[in-house]
Amino acid sequence: MTPQVGPGPGPAGVGGLGCDTSRAPLVRDGPTTTEGPPCPVLRATGITKTYRRGVGPRRHDLPVLRDAGLQLCAGEIVGLVGENGSGKSTLMKILVGALAADAGTVEVSGRVGYCPQDPLLYERLTCDEHLALFGVAYGMDTTAIDTAADKLYDSLGFGRWRAIQVAELSGGTRAKLNLALALLPDPDLLLLDEPYAGFDWDTYQRFWELTAGRRAAGRSVLVVSHFVSDQEHFDRIVEMRDGKATPR
Repeated sequence: MTPQVGPGPGPAGVGGLGCDTSRAPLVRDGPTTTEGPPCPVLRATGITKTYRRGVGPRRHDLPVLRDAGLQLCAGEIVGLVGENGSGKSTLMKILVGALAADAGTVEVSGRVGYCPQDPLLYERLTCDEHLALFGVAYGMDTTAIDTAADKLYDSLGFGRWRAIQVAELSGGTRAKLNLALALLPDPDLLLLDEPYAGFDWDTYQRFWELTAGRRAAGRSVLVVSHFVSDQEHFDRIVEMRDGKATPR
């Protein structure tokens, strides 16, 4: 079984993301084709989630996901869009195992990197210390961590901040570090929740150059956002509507 990894809940806030799967089976090793890259690398089917709101006589159910499904193949960049409250972030949390679905299954092939909307960072640690800590959680050795970190500093353009504590970083630099932590182990599948927040124009361009490189290498990327301005960067766009993921 391939553990799901990424900067999220887990021991000391790092490492594998876990959830109660007693109601919604979560399969780590998904199907692969007999030739060429695996397809799908991610397949979610029949995902249902309902929240309960209010207390006493005002208590009521709020359905968020209704039999939602999503699939990604190797070498695809897919956008998942929808209005605020449409359920896209709920679906993302279920995909990475941070939230249990009421029903449905998620199948994953390969290693997963997750970049949450809100950076999960330690104020007193430097960028270098974050990358070293997460690298150990990913099972990487020191040489691999250092090599990957240098490439990410260069790709995202924040190397001069590597020895600075997070408490002193701007929101934009925190967003770069958040993305770098998800990219550190070179995951087969990268899940990004609102990744553009805090990016300036230069970083935005770097982001798409990096993403295009991952596609060329056969990696898959799912970008969750409430809007998509540059549709040419995506192979497909899926819209969350009425609790379901519908191809646009």
